[in-house]
Amino acid sequence: MATQTGEAELLRGLLTTPEYRKTLALCALIGIPVSLVCFWFLAGLHELQHLLWDSLPQGLGWAGAPWWWPLPLLLVAGVVVGWVAGRLPGAGGHVPAAGLAMGGTSTKALPGVVLAAAASLPFGAVLGPEAPLIALGGGLALLLRDLARGPGTPQASVLMGVAGAAAAISAIFGSPLIAAVLLIEVVGVGGPQLVAVMLPALLSSGLGALVFTGFGRWTGLKTGGLTVRFPGTVPRLDAADVGWGLLLAVALAVVLRLTVGAGKRVAVYVTRRTVARTALCALGAGACAAVYALVTGRSPAEVASSGQAMMAPLVESPQSWAVGVLVAVLLCKTVAYALCLGSLRGGPVFPALFLGCAAGVLAAPLPGLGVLPAVTAGLAAGAASVLRLPVSSAVMALVLVDSPGMTPVAILATVAALITAELPVGHRRRKPAQTAARPA
Repeated sequence: MATQTGEAELLRGLLTTPEYRKTLALCALIGIPVSLVCFWFLAGLHELQHLLWDSLPQGLGWAGAPWWWPLPLLLVAGVVVGWVAGRLPGAGGHVPAAGLAMGGTSTKALPGVVLAAAASLPFGAVLGPEAPLIALGGGLALLLRDLARGPGTPQASVLMGVAGAAAAISAIFGSPLIAAVLLIEVVGVGGPQLVAVMLPALLSSGLGALVFTGFGRWTGLKTGGLTVRFPGTVPRLDAADVGWGLLLAVALAVVLRLTVGAGKRVAVYVTRRTVARTALCALGAGACAAVYALVTGRSPAEVASSGQAMMAPLVESPQSWAVGVLVAVLLCKTVAYALCLGSLRGGPVFPALFLGCAAGVLAAPLPGLGVLPAVTAGLAAGAASVLRLPVSSAVMALVLVDSPGMTPVAILATVAALITAELPVGHRRRKPAQTAARPA
């Protein structure tokens, strides 16, 4: 009781501090301009991707992008990102294989982050927009803080950076709830500290979500996003759904663990002769997309992309994806994902979610398993294997499928994937040395 009383007094004192109130007001205001910038940034990336992958091939006389189309585009992406990584402050943002970084980035690094993201994502990198968007939101928040002459203390800088990042997360994931839960796990604080961090983040992300929704309707522009809608009624869970879901989660965690490990080795590889090696890895990712298009006769963009735009068609009409096509897209996209994780710039979450979704659709025909529980397990396992954040991964999967009845599958798949991803490997138990008996 004494501890609870002390925490309540500490929180009350913190909320009445003039510096904290000023920071809170700035965070509420920051959510609006940060969301507007993020909106136009995402809209610009979406329009550039449409131009490169749809309008330009059609203008040259093809019905769609030919099988070799990813090769020159990703070569250009590799050259530009390699130059940015070697020449500009901040190296174009953090390496995606390192995970999802939170907080504000240096304002000097913002041009490099924007340029590297613009060269990676529309040109076919198998990465998502979440990481550069978070860096952009956090960096803009600090820039606006400096322009408004807000508090410059380390605590205020952290709060402002987190608030800008929260507005960006809310925009790209389409839910302030995901932003809040993600920040709780990433920041790793509790008690009054948790409330102090979450209030600015919730204010910024809530206002940002409103701005994003209203501005999107007003302009008619698309920014992309994660939406998965399942046709028909929601099935009831049974033992087969849970059992197959756990096995699927373990298998996905093993594959994604190896994939992220490969991405980290690629990141080490490109540290020397950065431009040439980054271009080579990007070209390898393009080759994966080209092979997929040659083998399946489908668009290479199904591999050379984050996968966010394909999840909805995949779950709405899974019958249009043959088993061979699903296997091919999983294999080719996983290899391309590993190459992009260590060489280009973007976020690691979206492709992992797509791989989980595709694996769920592939596993759905198993006896007793349905599409909805399989995809829920796949989404949760994909997010948990990359983020290593259990609550955020489960919430993300449930928000995407919009089905509270799948909560048990999402939680169990998250736990199974996280344990599998965190298990130590390569450590064998050493046998105790045997000593020869000495004669008496």
